[in-house]
Amino acid sequence: MADGRMPLLAILLSVLGLVPFIVCGLAALGPDPATSARMLSALIAYAAVTLAFAGGVHWGFELQSGHQEAFVQRARLGLGILPPLAGWIALLLPLVAAPWVSLILLIAAYIGAVLLEQEAGKRSLLPPRYLWLRWGFTVVAVAMMVTVLTLRLLDQAITF
Repeated sequence: MADGRMPLLAILLSVLGLVPFIVCGLAALGPDPATSARMLSALIAYAAVTLAFAGGVHWGFELQSGHQEAFVQRARLGLGILPPLAGWIALLLPLVAAPWVSLILLIAAYIGAVLLEQEAGKRSLLPPRYLWLRWGFTVVAVAMMVTVLTLRLLDQAITF
């Protein structure tokens, strides 16, 4: 938007985008081992896909930016591929390691992505309102993943 406000639809869709984190995260902590394992896989998959989306947003920003500075262009496009790559690795990790290793990678990737975006925002490469939205989304998503990771490592379940 020309006045710098974040479109209401973007805010609403971001909030709705947190629902799978919460639902899958809580279900991954349930008392039934088979169901909780499937829901942990669902949480990892959703977190990986959402992380990839966050990386792709930067391609969109760059393709519309009109920047003539080659370094900025290369950095934005290059760094934009890191989140999908981290998400893909997180999807593959449960094939060779415990699923909680994927959660650690995803938590680190979400935090790393938003910190890089914060730096890009300081250079006026991102809309300020976008950063507020990304920080809010990231805090909730990471909090859910940390909760699941912690309680599963402590072998704790919750009953609804």
